[in-house]
This record gives sequence, C-alpha cells and structure tokens, in this order.
Amino acid sequence: MALMLSQRFALPAVVGRLLAGRGIGPADAPGFLDPRLRDLMPDPSHLLDVDVAAARLADAVGRHERVGIISDYDVDGATSAALVREWAETAGLEVRLRIPNRLTDGYGPSPALFDALADDGCTVVFVLDSGTTAFDALDHAQRRDLDVIVVDHHPAERALPRACAVVNPNRADQVSPCTGLAAVGVTFLVLVAANRELRRRGAFGDGAEPALMGSLDLVALGTVADVVPLLGLNRAFVRQGLKLLNAAPRPGIAALLEVTGVRLPLTAERIAFALAPRLNAAGRLADATLAADLLGARDLERVTRLAQQLDALNADRRVVEAEVTATAQRQLQAQVEADRRVLLAAGKDWHPGVLGIVAGRMAERFHRPVLVAGVAAEEAVGSARAPDGFDLGAALRATVASGLARRAGGHARAGGFTVDAAKLTAFHDALEANAGTPSTPTLRVDAAVAVGGADGALVAATAALEPYGERHPAPRWRIVGGRIAATRPVGDAHLGLTLAGDDGTRLDGIAFRARGQALGQALTAAAGGAPIQLAGRLQASRYRGHGRAEVIVEDVAAGS
Repeated sequence: MALMLSQRFALPAVVGRLLAGRGIGPADAPGFLDPRLRDLMPDPSHLLDVDVAAARLADAVGRHERVGIISDYDVDGATSAALVREWAETAGLEVRLRIPNRLTDGYGPSPALFDALADDGCTVVFVLDSGTTAFDALDHAQRRDLDVIVVDHHPAERALPRACAVVNPNRADQVSPCTGLAAVGVTFLVLVAANRELRRRGAFGDGAEPALMGSLDLVALGTVADVVPLLGLNRAFVRQGLKLLNAAPRPGIAALLEVTGVRLPLTAERIAFALAPRLNAAGRLADATLAADLLGARDLERVTRLAQQLDALNADRRVVEAEVTATAQRQLQAQVEADRRVLLAAGKDWHPGVLGIVAGRMAERFHRPVLVAGVAAEEAVGSARAPDGFDLGAALRATVASGLARRAGGHARAGGFTVDAAKLTAFHDALEANAGTPSTPTLRVDAAVAVGGADGALVAATAALEPYGERHPAPRWRIVGGRIAATRPVGDAHLGLTLAGDDGTRLDGIAFRARGQALGQALTAAAGGAPIQLAGRLQASRYRGHGRAEVIVEDVAAGS
C-alpha cells in the first residue's frame, strides 16, 4: 500500500508509509493531500433551521435592520463574531457586538446581554458558539421581540430553546456530516446559505456580494484553536485559510505576528501554540472583544495597540497559570498516590481564566480525568479535562441530574461545572464512581529514523501531510542509533539536549516543561551514557539554519 501511494501520487516513500500507517488509501489520498472546498462542502440546507436563518438574514438586509452578536469568549467565538460582523457590514448592516465577560457574566448569553442589544436597536441577534442550552436567556430575548439565530456546535439536549433558528450539527434530531466542525465552520455554512438566499432575491444587483472565501483565514484560526478534528471539511477550511494568512495576513494578524516574533509561513501548529493563546488571553483575563476587534480592525495604529494588549495579557496569564499549576500539582500528586481515579484540585479564588489550561496539562500529565476548581464564598466553579476513554460531558451532566452540581456539562474530553462548595467532595466522589481504572499512557509512533536521517529534508518531505492537528498529529518518530551528548536548561522549565548519532551526526532537541519531571530526570541521567531511543516530533530548526531539524522530545527509553 505504501509503495502504491508513493508511486501513484509522486510522493516521497516516507510519506507513502505515513499515509498507509494512518489508514489513508488510494481513494482517499487525493482529497487528503489536496482538500478542496468545492469537493467537501455540503449543501448548507441539510442543517435544520439554516434556511430559516438565511431567510431572516435576507429580510434584515432588505430592511436595513441592526444586527447584534453574542459570542463565546474563546478564539472560536471571537472568530465567529468577526466573521459575522465582516459579512454583515459588507451587506450594509449595522452591527453591535457583546461578548460575555468570563468573570462577571459567565458562559453564554444572558438576559442582560439581550437587553443591551435590544435597547441599542437590534432586532436580529446571533448567538455564536453557545446558546443551545440557554433556555431562560432565549425566553427573555423572545419577550424583548428579538429574533435570535443560534449557531453552535456543542452537544444539545432533546429539547431546544425557543429561537428563530437553532443551527447546530450536533442537535439530537440532526443527521449531518458536519458534527466535527467548530462553531466558526458552522457559521460559515450559515452565511453561505444567506448569500445564496440574497442572490435568489436579486439583492446584490450590480454590487458585489460578501466574499466569504476571503474570510477563510478566520475560519482556519477558529478551527485550529478549538482543537476539532483536522479531517474532511475542517482540513479544507484550514488549508485554504492558511493560504490567505501566508499570502497577505490581515492587519490584526500581521500586528500579532510582529509583536510575538513569529515569522511566516504560518502552520496550524504555529497558530495553536503562538497565536491562539494570545487571542484566548483576552477572554481569560479581560474582555474577549479585544480579540474580535483585532481580527476585524484595519487601522494600523489600532491593531498594533490591540496586539500589544493581547501579548501583555498572555504574559499575565502565564504567571497566574504557573501559580495555580504549582499548587494544583501537589494536590493531584497526593491523590494519584492514594489511587484516586478522578483527580480534583481546588483553591480559594483561583482565576477561572486559567483553570481549563491547568486541568488540561494535569490530565495529560497524570492520564486520568482532572477537575480544577476555584472556590469563592460558598461556590466552586471549575473546568475539567479527561483523556480518551472517559465521557466527561456525560458524567458531568449526570451530577446535575442528581442534584450535586448547579450547572455542569461539556464534551467527552472537556467540560465545566458550578457546585456548592459544601458538595464539592460528594461531586468528586460521584465522578470517581463512573471512572474506570486508569490505563497506562502509550505513545503511538509512526516510524523509526536514525539520528542522521532526522534532518530538514525529512521535515520538508512530510510537509505534504500538513496541516497537522487533532486526529491528524504531526508524525511521531522513534529516533534510534544515538546517545545524549549534553543537556541544558532552557527558560524556566524546559530542557534542551544534543543527540549524537553513531555516524557522527548530531540532532538538537527540547523537552518542554520537563525539568524536575520524570522525563527531564531520565534525559539528564542518560547524558554521556549508553545508547538511548527518543520518541518525538521533528520540526525545522529555529537556530541551525536551512536543512536542519530539531526534535521535540516526548519520551525516552534505553537501547539503540
């Protein structure tokens, strides 16, 4: 199979082996290697309520109504908001944007947000990346005579809130190939349907319709940041969006690149690790509208100021996160030693903006479900993350049904909760009762390569498989035939190293957040000693020039 793929599609042999190893055969390879929207875009009308939403938006354009937007405070929400605002303003509509404040408003739409938009003259309101379970808030919106269009992707209950339209591929009554889309991808489909309806009505005349293809950079940003599978339509969104980002990044992204020192070309991984945290920082510590404004602004002075604000907020986020992580890790380690299957860390007034990040890092470290909660007054509000094999969202929703949590829910691997502080222990115990025995974490390795073969040419050859992301990660290599020549501290927590091959070749690497941890200790102990094997991902070297690579180390084992 590997040989057939490499010969038929003129690919390096290693790419053929990687494709075959991931179950991609000759029939799927063309669409995987060159995903095109024209081949993968479904008819938006298959989504329930999408034609109702399109007709209502066409009416709004015809009557020059004012449109309101309420979005979630993460990157998916901010890009969804920027996409709708860009479309609406091109269509001649006035727009008002309100994004909940994580600290004061909580998650999702609220009566106060709807009141503010109604008082500002809005008649149609988008609720983006939330709203599917906002029953009370949407009832209030209806009493204010607002036509609400919910565009979401989160799991839905069988009952839906009262709204003009609820467009969600994960509705219980919906059958759709788009269940893996981020909210920004669903939003794109809604606006495609709106353009089609406006075209049918002859609304554009001699004027140009909103050019949605030019906004695919926003769709790519939100899709990557929300960690949805980079397969199928999502893959096409990201591939086409990256072309726009690299050809001519919009002013806000260009300013953010300048502030962070990230250079083109952008990849999905650079978005995930450099841009997304800064865009998310606004909603974590301050006002998420900053991120949406950066994405839509054109004035160079303004985008520079916004980019600097976001970079400063991200630096603040790191400090707060480190403080919470240090305390949480000590609590969780004690629970691991006590054989708890679900782990809970809690602290007084922990900042809610970093709880999800800390929970994710700790779930990765301990390979079991992790809850991290901030306790204020008599209430605990927190985030939860889990590895594969535990349906976190279902377990959290069950605690609401049993009366242990005021609010709780989410996806299989991520969620949130609000619990009376007095019930936190019982809440923890209930989740523990639903958890199986923790499994030993394993790393799936794609192929083995010698130290001398782990070079820039290999990185360049495998670039045909990009973009990498959820359910299609960058290849993980078992690097053999080498010894650790030296290790060195990098930053506050990372460990750098140099690997010497048996043939005299050398490969630099880094193990992130490894100092003081088992991986860092094993790497340091192996320096200057016996042959070892490393597991990790390769990237073009940032310091050694063209044709060189470096390895991001994830594991180490003895032997050559």
